[in-house]
Formats: sequence, C-alpha cells, structure tokens
Amino acid sequence: MTGASDKLTNREKLIYQTTTGIVCAVMVFSIINFIFNDHFPFPNGPQGAFVHLGLPHYFKIELTTAKILGLLALLIPSVPFKIKEFAYFGFGITLLSASIAHFARGDARLSVLFIIDPLFFLVLLIVSYVYFEKSHSFSTRQSPER
Repeated sequence: MTGASDKLTNREKLIYQTTTGIVCAVMVFSIINFIFNDHFPFPNGPQGAFVHLGLPHYFKIELTTAKILGLLALLIPSVPFKIKEFAYFGFGITLLSASIAHFARGDARLSVLFIIDPLFFLVLLIVSYVYFEKSHSFSTRQSPER
C-alpha cells in the first residue's frame, strides 16, 4: 500500500495494510461527503456541517484538498518518506481537531460517537504509522545510500 518493507512479518504487514486501508477509506468517505453531501451527519439542519461547527466555507475546500493530497501521499509507493510523514501528521491533526470541534459544539448530546469516532480512527492511524516507521527502519538498515 505505501511501500511496506518485505522485512515485516506477514502479521505485521496485515496490521499495517488493514489500518492504513481503514484510515484511507474514512478519508475518502469524508471527501465524498464534503463534496456531495455537506449536510451529513446533520440532515435536518438548514446549514452544512462546516457551518454547524462554526467553520468558514473556504476551510472545507482547503481540508478537502489536503485530504486528497494526503491520500495520494500514503497510497503512491514512490512518494518520499518525509512527505508520507507529513500526510500522517496532517491526518492526525484532522482527526483530533474533528473530535475537539464536535465536543466544543456540544454534539455529544446528539451522540457521543461524534467525539469517539475520530479518536478511534486516530488510534488506527497511529498503529498504521508505527508499522510504516518499522518498515522504513528495516529499509534504511538495508540501504546505507540514504
């Protein structure tokens, strides 16, 4: 998926690929919702989700663009290591910020999942990153030209 080294065990590869795949799927889902269904998950509200959270419209465009670039960085194997690290970091900030924004807005009264969901995916992102790091540490030990 993102160039995981052959030195990872089959179990580690599976964990890495599964967690990365789930996080990427969540990001694709949110991109699609940002573009086509701004009212999700607030279908009865007259305003979009970004307005509900007190965020300006231009931020939706910035966040959508950043998520698309982050997905490309994680999924294209030839993308440099540092760029992939920025994508992980950006997704981490995004997930943590989503949880904080929903908490600050009081959305936990509607459902505690608004706060827990992003944190759950943040944990999966961290697991993915740990195995990404581990695979990279194997490859740097193999090639001293770096």
